[in-house]
Amino acid sequence: MRIGPYELKNNLFLAPMAGVTDRPFRTLCRKLGAGMAASEMVSSNSLLWGSKKTLRRADHTGEDDPRAVQIVGSDPAMMAQAARYNVDNGAQIIDINMGCPAKKICNVYAGSALMQNEKLVAEILEAVVKSVDVPVTLKIRTGWDRANKNGPAIARIAEDNGIQALAVHGRTRADAFQGEAEYDTIAAIKAVVKIPVIANGDIGTPEKAALVLRATGADGLMIGRAAQGNPWIFREIAHYLSTGEKLVPPPVTEVRDTLLDHLETLYAFYGEHSGVRMARKHISWYSKGLRDGAAFRHRVNQVETREAQLAMVREFFDARAEALELAA
Repeated sequence: MRIGPYELKNNLFLAPMAGVTDRPFRTLCRKLGAGMAASEMVSSNSLLWGSKKTLRRADHTGEDDPRAVQIVGSDPAMMAQAARYNVDNGAQIIDINMGCPAKKICNVYAGSALMQNEKLVAEILEAVVKSVDVPVTLKIRTGWDRANKNGPAIARIAEDNGIQALAVHGRTRADAFQGEAEYDTIAAIKAVVKIPVIANGDIGTPEKAALVLRATGADGLMIGRAAQGNPWIFREIAHYLSTGEKLVPPPVTEVRDTLLDHLETLYAFYGEHSGVRMARKHISWYSKGLRDGAAFRHRVNQVETREAQLAMVREFFDARAEALELAA
């Protein structure tokens, strides 16, 4: 799959998720099969660009090309300025967020709230595309609410204004993450534009990935929540799409080693104090569904140091591996 001058290794994308898709997680998912992973969303407000949080969100040091930064805002001039700033600081693709349903984003008329105003959408897209000489992509939802699924109209506006790829989450702004994603609107969007369309929403298994591709005719797939604690989903989907066969899930020992490496990158990226806290949610996701996982998560969330966290993780997963060995 190609976006501008960049040939991706496959058509699988990690969805940008605030507080999740930092550089350590993006790097891990790309290592395990994701063809592309954009940054967490960065505000178009220049007053925030110097903050630690924003600088970390746009940090792509050591990542493979292409490096994509997602920006969010509602003012065309500020969005254009943010695009230029991020390109000047190493972004090779700019992604525009018009898909976030969070109240704090929509309350300032950004994210998926913008889908109510097609004129403003066009002004933002035109301003950003004209401001930079790198590809610009867009993330949207199917519409504002179920009575106003204007995704196809937004898609045409995007194509007309030079957007080079479009990701679509199969829910409306009003749906947030409730109910099931639907794919008919994504298929309708794919039918009216020639640019690559990437389907997103409830893609949690290789079989579901194949189904969504067939149902929508989409060029690619974007996986978000299903990758939390399961970065192997990218290699599993890629293998299934190319062979029709399912990979065996990673053994507990591989989960343990991957998590331990992931934790070390979090400590290095955030520092020990913040890294330990950022690690807690990842530990929770990796241990979900394992025996005695709830009690383990309660205990591990109490520790405050890198050494204690690593020791508890190693002990828990070693015990799970030993129990499975004995059962076999």
